[in-house]
This record gives sequence, C-alpha cells and structure tokens, in this order.
Amino acid sequence: MASFNKLKNLLMLAFDCILYGAGAAETCQVTVTQPRFQEADHSMHTVFLTCAFSASGCSLSPPEVLWFRFLTNKHEDLCTPGCTDHQKYQVHVLSGNNFSLQINDLTVDDNAVYICGIAFSDSSSPRSKQVGGGTVLTKTEKQHSNGKLIFMIIALSLLLLYSTTVFTLLVIYKLKPKLLKKSGNEDQRTENCKISSGRKIFQAIAQELQKQRYAEHCQQPDDLEDDTVYQNR
Repeated sequence: MASFNKLKNLLMLAFDCILYGAGAAETCQVTVTQPRFQEADHSMHTVFLTCAFSASGCSLSPPEVLWFRFLTNKHEDLCTPGCTDHQKYQVHVLSGNNFSLQINDLTVDDNAVYICGIAFSDSSSPRSKQVGGGTVLTKTEKQHSNGKLIFMIIALSLLLLYSTTVFTLLVIYKLKPKLLKKSGNEDQRTENCKISSGRKIFQAIAQELQKQRYAEHCQQPDDLEDDTVYQNR
C-alpha cells in the first residue's frame, strides 16, 4: 500500500511535468472515481475499464484523459494522453464525464492495477490534475485439462462400479429360482430318506411281532398235549 501511494505521488508530479501550464481557473478541483475490481473470463479477449470524474471551478474545455498501469514495483504509461500501443489500448468517451480504456488481445499478463488520470491542462491548480484509486484487473486462467481428465476418470469408475453392481444383482435374481429349486430338491431328498428310514423301522418291528406270534402259535399244541396226557394219567 505504501508503494502504491508513493506511485500516486509520482504520477501527480508527472502530471505537472507533462501538462504544466498557467490559467485563470486557479480554483479548479477534480475528483476521479473507478471501480475497484474487474474480472475477465478466460474466454474474453477484450475488456473495457471505466473511469468517471467530476469537476468544479474548472474551464469548459475537455480535460486530458490518461491511463497508467501499476505492476509489482513499477508503473507503465499506457495513454498519456496518446496510447503507446494503439492496437492494444484505446481510450473512448462514453459521455461528458465518463471514459473507458479498451484493452485488446487480453491475456493473464495484463493482470495489473489500471489507474485513470484526469487533467485540466489550462489550470495551475494542484487539484486540477487527479488520479483515481485504480482498478484491479484479473483474467482467470483456463482450467487445466488434467482436471477434466481426472473428473472423467472418476465418472467412468463410478459408472463401472454401478454397472458391475447391477449385473451382479441381475445374476443373483436369475439364479435365485434355480438355487431355491435345488435347495428344495435337497430338502425333499432328506425328507424322503427320513420316510424311507421310518418305513424300514416299521417293517422291522412288524416282522418281529409276526415272529413272536408265530412262535406262540407253534408252542400252543405242545401245551395242550401235555395237559391231555396228564388228565389220562
């Protein structure tokens, strides 16, 4: 900030050297206003910086409009009042007290503080030559292609994961009836085995009972014969 204020003082001295003159309007006072910031998209190739002023006690003759550019530790004279590069810079009158600086072929190298100056050259009043607070111009850089590439890779990965998940669910959905049928067959086989085992046990018990009955039936005549013999005796 201190270096910027020092620059403004140097610009005022430059005004005195460039536009020094004597005149009757000794009470001329000028106030210059500028927008503090202006941002340009990376696709823009031309930008317009505006500047407005108000004057009291000054002559009716049009003032000189000057533009400077403040870089890190130096300033450049762009239009004082003629522009150093007419293809790059052009000054336009928007209305009586409003001006603009047109910057062509805009690049990120044009990022700087642009200062507008108004000077009534026919006045020797210290307030007849003033500069604005400066407009900070910023052109945004184009996004690097790697960012888009990373985004595409992430999107494709998510899409692949989604497709794999859907495919797995479809496979499970199609195989589920077969799995259930197979499980049901195994359960049926187990049940049949249980029934078959039960039948075998039942048959074994029935055969055993038949054997016992047969044995009792075979022994009964012997007993009767014994009783008959005993009675005869």
